[in-house]
Amino acid sequence: MALTVYILYLIGYVNGVTALVGVIIAHVKAPSSDEVLRSHYRFQIRTFWIGLLYLVVGWPLAYVLIGIPVLVWWLIWSIIRIIKGMVVLNDGRPIARPKSWLFG
Repeated sequence: MALTVYILYLIGYVNGVTALVGVIIAHVKAPSSDEVLRSHYRFQIRTFWIGLLYLVVGWPLAYVLIGIPVLVWWLIWSIIRIIKGMVVLNDGRPIARPKSWLFG
């Protein structure tokens, strides 16, 4: 299911609802997962909530142009986190620092 959450996050760039579904899945699955998957679910949960914070700050500020760099940062940051998570998951490894604000 962790791979499904990453895919839902990618689809979320077009349809934000899938990202919400993804974070709900991550919250539900995390407690009953092994340590490797739990690290991915934590990483996914933080990716969603920190990303939402960037959007909440960047979106209104974009009207005065200050938020545009915040939104660009959010896009780059979130894509890197999702791709890195997918690669690490494919290798069967845990996320090294799932609570990191950067790239884990």
